[in-house]
Amino acid sequence: MKVKHIHKIHISQIRKNFHYWDYYLMVPYLVLCMIGIVMVYSASSAIEMQNGGNPTSYLIKQTIYVIMGIGCLIFGANYPLRHYRTPRFLRDSTLVMVGMLLFVLVLSHAVNGAKGWINLGVINIQPVEICKIYFILYLSDRMARVRARNDHFISSGGGPWLVVALCLLLIVLQPDIGGMAINVMIVAVLFLACDFRWSFGISVLLIIPIMCYLLVEKAVESGLIHGYRMARFVAFLNPFGNASGSGSQLVNSYYAISNGGVFGSGLGNSVQKMGYLPEPNTDFIMSITSEELGLVGVSVILILLMIIICRMIQIGVRSNSMYEMLLCYGSATFILIEAFFNIGGVLGLLPITGVTFPFISYGGSSMLILSFTVGIIMNISIQQNKQRALRRSVRQQRSARG
Repeated sequence: MKVKHIHKIHISQIRKNFHYWDYYLMVPYLVLCMIGIVMVYSASSAIEMQNGGNPTSYLIKQTIYVIMGIGCLIFGANYPLRHYRTPRFLRDSTLVMVGMLLFVLVLSHAVNGAKGWINLGVINIQPVEICKIYFILYLSDRMARVRARNDHFISSGGGPWLVVALCLLLIVLQPDIGGMAINVMIVAVLFLACDFRWSFGISVLLIIPIMCYLLVEKAVESGLIHGYRMARFVAFLNPFGNASGSGSQLVNSYYAISNGGVFGSGLGNSVQKMGYLPEPNTDFIMSITSEELGLVGVSVILILLMIIICRMIQIGVRSNSMYEMLLCYGSATFILIEAFFNIGGVLGLLPITGVTFPFISYGGSSMLILSFTVGIIMNISIQQNKQRALRRSVRQQRSARG
């Protein structure tokens, strides 16, 4: 009987919060997810038929991931943020995060030279994706508490820095250079937002690219990056010089973008997805999108994504809570850098790192974590909307009395 009562309260709270939802977050999110389902189906169906598989298999899976993602968003939008700041949650989440990263490093099987997945049968969990939202939740709390004491995070103690360093080290050892770089950028932006001093901030922004370059160089020298991933770096430097080998992915990506032009060749009419681009529904889905929908279609996707990112930043600026502000800035950085790395790889501006494009690429872990991240920011926006509605109501009552 008690369980039923709690369940009713929970459902009623969701219904009540629904009236305060932020449609600048929700509408672009849903449209991007729908575009993602269509493009995953378009990019994968032909090659699945050639291989004797079910042409709708990826369509069905991506649709399920989107439905699960919406569930994650609803949960994040309604679960009280204060629970993420409890000592028990922070301790347990840290142990789980480090445990998952150790598990994939020691016990999982390598795919394309990297150990990054936990196979649960129905879905493959990628701990490096979970690490992104973990860093946002963990560091936002630690930094906000330090700032509440009018202290500087850099001199507040080594515990959080040790946790961050350990997680990043385990990610590098997989090796997942793209995942490591995104997590480093999230940590850097959170740190600058919390402990910003102009001279130090500029130094950090200059040092981060240098440190990333040195880490990659050391990883290459020590043999952590070799074979498949080493070939990606070689292809980045001279794709047309290796057009029949390691540079074929990037060269075919160029062909796809060129074929698409401004308006595209039409949905389903991509040539490069017919075996020329490997995994066209994940890393290179924006190449296929560009070929089929053209510059116009890609621009629509980028505009929708920028609406979400800018809205997150705006919600953070409006917040009176350091914790909520850091959550917004970290989440916006997460989505922005992930999109930048994917587009950069497709255009040859960056080495291909296997980073998916938010909400468009096929993938369960990415969809669930990104949706949960949007849900957390939706939660903050709901609380802000409630406060504005309350102030408006008070003003109306005062004006009626006057």
